[in-house]
Amino acid sequence: MSKTVFGMLLGGVLGILDGLSALLSAPETAPGIGGIVLGSTFKGIIAGLLIGLIARKSHSLAVGIISGLAIGLALALPIAMMNAAGGHNYYWQIMLPGGVLGLIVGYATQRYGSPARPAARS
Repeated sequence: MSKTVFGMLLGGVLGILDGLSALLSAPETAPGIGGIVLGSTFKGIIAGLLIGLIARKSHSLAVGIISGLAIGLALALPIAMMNAAGGHNYYWQIMLPGGVLGLIVGYATQRYGSPARPAARS
């Protein structure tokens, strides 16, 4: 499986877990858990796509981990800021799982994703 597809699949699965973690870290968000899980899944897929694209270009585990962390945090930051503007202080409950998701996807895409196959010549 290519690094990009692997990153998107892993990001989506971890995004579901990221969204469900809201039930543990902020139980008062339970009425909106469907939207939280859907948004976190989408965020995980986008993170996996970006991290997978970087993993295709760079074969360095360190680059994969650092870029994964940066992308995970960058995608979580607007959500945390939006909640803060709405009067909710869920900064760490949003940023921490987003960063962990990026770290895991960055590591896994470098370690377990397959490099892209060269194009067939005709």
